[in-house]
Amino acid sequence: MTLGPIAGRVAWIFEEDDFDVDQIVGVRNIKLTDVEELAALAMRDLEPDFRSKVQAGDVLVGGRNFGYGHPHYPPLSAMRHLGISALIAESFAPAFWRGEISMGFPLVSCPGILAAVSRWDRLAVDWDGGVVVNQATGARLPFLPLGAADRMTLEQGGLIGYLKHQLAVAP
Repeated sequence: MTLGPIAGRVAWIFEEDDFDVDQIVGVRNIKLTDVEELAALAMRDLEPDFRSKVQAGDVLVGGRNFGYGHPHYPPLSAMRHLGISALIAESFAPAFWRGEISMGFPLVSCPGILAAVSRWDRLAVDWDGGVVVNQATGARLPFLPLGAADRMTLEQGGLIGYLKHQLAVAP
């Protein structure tokens, strides 16, 4: 299995370093479990009409150490429910990285991404070429390659799929 293509508009740019993803749905809502309710709350404090602007396949862009803080799943569950297909950031907090890769959500660590994109630019991730392409400007930015286990986890749709695959191929 291979990683599927990612191509979409930049729906939002989180410019601050050490962004705590709980802000996406609001810390007060972090214990909610209904994904539709979470999606309705997503980005409300930052842009109240975000939900009406986002389209399936859109991506998010972030700064350094994105996901700093507690690696809660509800904020990115809400974003996936809205159709966000990936998150491309300067770098990621380790616990956030591990949690979202385990959920099967593509993360791309791409130094220089903040300076190379604007909101609504169309980006494409070339997994095999190791670059993020800004289709609006033609800029090509190399990203840090995924480790073998992370790539296999994403290819299998997350940790559960990865473990099932490993068990199926075990002698």
